[in-house]
Amino acid sequence: MKGKIIKGIGGFYYVKTSEGLIECKARGKFRHKDMKPMVGDDVEIEVSNGKGVIEEIFERKSQLIRPTVANVTQAFVVFAVKNPDINFDLLNRFLILCEHNNIEAIVCLNKVDLVSEEEKVAIKQKIVDIGYEVLYINAKKGIGVEKLREKLDNNETVLCGPSGAGKSTLINTLTEKYHMETGEVSEKIGRGKHTTRHSELIDVVGGYIVDTPGFSTLEVNFIEKEDLRYSFPEFEEYNNLCKFRGCLHYKEPNCAVKKAVEEGKINKYRYDFYIRTLEEKMDGRKY
Repeated sequence: MKGKIIKGIGGFYYVKTSEGLIECKARGKFRHKDMKPMVGDDVEIEVSNGKGVIEEIFERKSQLIRPTVANVTQAFVVFAVKNPDINFDLLNRFLILCEHNNIEAIVCLNKVDLVSEEEKVAIKQKIVDIGYEVLYINAKKGIGVEKLREKLDNNETVLCGPSGAGKSTLINTLTEKYHMETGEVSEKIGRGKHTTRHSELIDVVGGYIVDTPGFSTLEVNFIEKEDLRYSFPEFEEYNNLCKFRGCLHYKEPNCAVKKAVEEGKINKYRYDFYIRTLEEKMDGRKY
């Protein structure tokens, strides 16, 4: 029987199947392969007397470490436009992590009622110019939430963004319940409310939301300096046009990316952010 792991606690995995939610253990062979099942994994299980054993873990489309979850396909990157003011360097950190993990990012600008129409347009344009979709929302009032709900279908979605941006409120609004109250899962497990140390998938509108809001680390040290350029989608059409193969778009001559920046085809602020991040990596500094 095939299914998806939607929660894991203490060596037990709760797999959603066409027959309902089944508590499973993992075969010992996964320990020998140094491959531990993760929430979000698509698996094949064998069921006996209402209990299951995970026999196979299918290939993962993506894998996040914090939160620990597999097969996330999209991220709602939630930032308040005011209280606190939007930090574009921080936003770019989240976008890099999404690109590196092959996760489609949609930028959700929360608390839009706190800024003027002109400010809204200016902020949105700055993000649209680098190739990302932007949606205005007010998580508490439900403004813009229906557009987000439409995007949940056939996706496994994580919410990320800085503290105070409204991620938990948005999760509650999207799921129309407090995400800590996990309904069928809590009832099946019989262990009360879980802590947010454990990732869990909430079944919504033909897709899933990861209930642990956001990435808990924004370090990009694990990305090799040679690979950083691939986390900037606006560089893509220029990466292979430089004079030198493997050009880092830094101090090399005849660089197509630097030329595109000079011609206004690539946002200079984003390029400057790329250089600062590249230099951090070269110096071994942490963010």
